[in-house]
Amino acid sequence: MELQSKITCPNCRHVETETMPIDACQWFYECKGCGDLLKPKKGDCCVYCSYGTVACPPIQDGASNCN
Repeated sequence: MELQSKITCPNCRHVETETMPIDACQWFYECKGCGDLLKPKKGDCCVYCSYGTVACPPIQDGASNCN
């Protein structure tokens, strides 16, 4: 399982490498570039699935969602 994901802010395009939580989805993320609060896109379970380079651990483990 991969625990590092690069989140790209859709507003300012800032990229930050973050370590994902193993046992939960992360529903909010504050961009370290512009300060915007990112939320998952409709149909995605978390910010990593919406804006990251790697899906969150529950999805990597085969869950259909992690809500």
